[in-house]
Formats: sequence, C-alpha cells, structure tokens
Amino acid sequence: MQKVFSRFILVFVLVLVYQVFVGSALVPGQDVSSHAALPDLYEASIAELQSGLEQGLFTSVDLVKVDSTFCIHSLDNDQNVRQAYFARIDEVNLQGPTLRAVIEMNPSALSQAAALDAERKATGPRSALHGIPILLKDNIATEASDGMNTTAGSFALLGSIPPRDATVAAKLRAAGAVLLGKANLSEWAHFRGNLASGFSGRGGQATCPYFPQADPSGSSSGSGIGTAIGLTAAALGSETDGSIISPSSRNNLVGIKPTVGRTSRAGVIPISVHQDTVGPMARSVADAAAILTIISGRDPLDNFTFAQPPVVPDFSKALKPNGLKGVRLGVPRLFQGSDKNIIAAFNASIEIIRGLGATVVDPAEFPDAEEILASNNETIVLDTDFKVDVKNYISGLLKVPTGVTDLADLIAFNIAHADEELIPPFYTDQSEFIEAENTTVDAAYYAALAADKDLGQTRGIDGTLKKFNLDAILLPSEGTSFARVAAAIAGYPIVAVPLGFQPDNVTATAADPVIENAPGLPFGLAFMGTAFSEFDLITYAFAYEQATHTRLKRLAYPAAIPKTQLQDVIGK
Repeated sequence: MQKVFSRFILVFVLVLVYQVFVGSALVPGQDVSSHAALPDLYEASIAELQSGLEQGLFTSVDLVKVDSTFCIHSLDNDQNVRQAYFARIDEVNLQGPTLRAVIEMNPSALSQAAALDAERKATGPRSALHGIPILLKDNIATEASDGMNTTAGSFALLGSIPPRDATVAAKLRAAGAVLLGKANLSEWAHFRGNLASGFSGRGGQATCPYFPQADPSGSSSGSGIGTAIGLTAAALGSETDGSIISPSSRNNLVGIKPTVGRTSRAGVIPISVHQDTVGPMARSVADAAAILTIISGRDPLDNFTFAQPPVVPDFSKALKPNGLKGVRLGVPRLFQGSDKNIIAAFNASIEIIRGLGATVVDPAEFPDAEEILASNNETIVLDTDFKVDVKNYISGLLKVPTGVTDLADLIAFNIAHADEELIPPFYTDQSEFIEAENTTVDAAYYAALAADKDLGQTRGIDGTLKKFNLDAILLPSEGTSFARVAAAIAGYPIVAVPLGFQPDNVTATAADPVIENAPGLPFGLAFMGTAFSEFDLITYAFAYEQATHTRLKRLAYPAAIPKTQLQDVIGK
C-alpha cells in the first residue's frame, strides 16, 4: 500500500510540474469554445486526435483523464486507491451497463501522458501515435514498472512479473503511445474450455455495447468493446483463430489479423506458436493501418518474424479510395454461413464492390473446402502447442506468486480457487485445458502440422487464388468460422470492415449467459489473402469503407455510450 501511495504522489507531482512549467496551450480562463470544435471521442480518429494535440486544443493528459472516467484502475486494488488515481468512477465499465471491457488501468498513464506532452512541446511528436491512448489485451505483457498485471484474465498469473514489455507493447511505447490499460478477454484467449466469449475470472463477463447483455465475441472482447464506444483511441488484440476478426465484426470495427510473423508474439501469453498473431482493432481502416505500421517488423525474440520482407511497409500508403478498381475477388459460398440477414447484406456489398471497379468471381469455392470442414488437425496442433508454449511463457517470468509452472498447475489452481475461476452455472468448464494436458509432441502432431499447411495454404487459400486468378477472397466475417479456420491454419491475413447490423425485427435469443443474436448487432465483411498481403487487403478494405461508411449508420445502445467528453476535463 505504501508503494502504491508513493507512486500516486509521484504521478501527482509530475502532473503538477507539467501543468506549471509546460502548461496547457489554452490561455488560463480562456473559453474552450473559442477553439475549433473538439472531436467526439465516440468516433474520433487518431489523425483528429493528433491534430487537436498539435493545435494545443487539448493535451494527452486530458485524453487520459477522459478515458479514465470510462474505466477502472484495477479490479484488484482497493477503492481508495482507485479514487486517488481517477476522481470519477467509470461510467460504463462497472457502472451503468457494466460492460466489463477493461480489467485494469495503467497507474502510470497520467505520468506517461504528461511526459509525452512535454516532449511534444520540446521536440515534436515521435510518430502518428504520439500521446494517443491505446488499450492492450490482457495477454500482452507490459514492464513491471508500469504497475499493470498481465494475466490472460486468470487469477493464476496475478502478480506475475514479465521480464520486459511484449515487443508490440515496446513498439507502441517507443512510438509515443500511452499504454492506457489492459482489456478484458475470453480467459486464456478462449482456450480454457467451453465458456462464453468475453468471460474471464479477473474481468467477469464482458458484453457487447450494441444490445444489453449481448455476446461481445472473443477472445479480444474487451479490445473490441472499448474501441467501439471510444474508451480508447484503438486497441491491440490477438488471434489464433478468429479472435481479432470476430470481435471486430461484432463490435462494428475494423480489425486486422496479420500474417503469422508480421508482428512479434514475444511477451504475448500464447496458445500456438504456429497460429498466434497480434493486430490492431480500430474504428477506421486508416487508424488500423497506422498502428500496424508501428507494431510490424522483425524481432530476434520471435524467429517467425524473419519470414517477412525486411522493410516494413507504410500501410497508410495503402489508403486508396479507388483501390478496388481492376481487382479480382472470389466468393467461397460454402463458407458464407446461414444467417439470411448477413447473406443479404453481403450480396449487396458485392454489387457495391463491382460498382467500384472490381471483378467478383461468384462462386469461387476452395478446392479442399470439404476437407477443411471435416479436418481435426487444427485441434491437434493447438492443444499440443498450448501445453508446450504456455509452459515456456511461464518459465520466462521473473516472478509467479501463485507458484504455477505449467498447464497441470493451472488446472489444479482453478480447482483450488473454484470460487474465483469455476463459477457455476456457466463458467465451470476447463475441458480445453484438460484435453491439451493429455497431448504429446509426437508423429501425429507433426502430421497434423503438415496437413494444415497443405489444407490452409497450398490447396486452400493459395490454391483458390491461383485457380480463379484472384487477388483476394471476399466473405462475410460473421458466421464464417470455417473460412477463418483456413486463414488460421495457413497463418494468413484477414482485414475486416463493418458490413451491417441485424434488423430491428430480429427476435433476441435468450441469455445463456449472454445473448447470441439480437436487433442491431453488427457484422462485418472480410478480405482474406496470401502471406504478407496486408497492404493490398488494406487497400481493398479502405476503398469499400470510404464508399459505404457503414460504421456510423447505427450507434451503441444509449446507456453504453459514455457521456464525458474533452470539454468536460480540459482545464479541470
């Protein structure tokens, strides 16, 4: 407690010094309304926020204060400490609609923001992300000095100390982003067992802001919720199979699942070294592209990253409004799902895309579609990888207060702490853990790996692109799990953009414990391609986004939209 209090005093002094010696760009007592209109944080882009920071309309400290009112400091700290760091209790995270998007805030966020504001004054911004608050999924490690945990939503890793920032977090930090906090997730990236998306022991059950108690999709649930309603400028998620694309689509966002090896996984709590990847979740293609540029690149701590070209593209240069002209896209109808409303919106999008100058080959079925549908290889690979990779991650931690060392220990921990982790009636399952614990690295595992490469790459995505002479594959990103399986086992990229919303005449399903379908729930459109084709996929997605602007055709339900705006905190 003394250390926490001392940190609070340090933050207070830093902010006070900043205010006295650097000051706000606003003249004391000056009316904020005399400046250009401040951006609405529900939809504010990174470029708009950066412009306001450059003009001195507000500071990064102001942004962090605004974001802080929406969230919590930590579910694990006592109430007085939370009040000391953040004067106002969150509006939507644990109060109001209790969306539970955020597990904890960064107690160093205000001091980081103050230092970045001072640096901007002295030498200018480091990058497009300078002073911009970014939320991290709670499986992405941050250095212990920040004061945040990295737990994959599990009490088993509470208090553990990683040796360093995850490489993607370090890249954001070096670019001048403010690491705002940790987002809730499906516990262990949805690899503990048959649980509702968005539930973790530490974070509780997260829900979608587009319908009360709705499934937020996962596993990057909190990253999706928080970005959707402006609790953060953007967020990082991770995907093994669908965990960026699915919550991005359900929460009306742009999501980029990069090629495995485009972004480093070093310092990210793993499922599978062969399928895990980290990518941005944002409100626009432009924002997602800006973040992907920063977090991409080779990393000696992750040898998979050396498969990518040596020079990281500036993905912002892919933002071409006419980017679909002359492009050939294929539609694998066997992977489109069965939701009639989504299929109708998808069919309408095809006509829009054709109107933008693209050729759409419909249908363009995968040559091995039936084999992908029937294959069990991915399960074998993921179960075996998880047992090995999670042990390797834990062994690299500097401190693990709970004493867990491997998967068997995690299973035992959950049983011993059932009141926190195995909560009846919905959250008692850890069947995935148990199944993975019973695996071994053997001939069947290596055969499954080889078969996945053949199914996903050679005869899957690459085979389809070659057969129909395609630039990319087009499909709805909701209800297309088998298409995501193809990209997952191939390790290939997907870019998703908002496509539409369930109509008002849809009958909401019963909550069990969350609502699977309801009026107004968003769904997305996916562009899928071969290895390291992110630049082209971003081009196609941007052209579609600019022609449709689907995202703002429907907002979150009123109680889920925070009221605090920049004008409420500037100068206070």
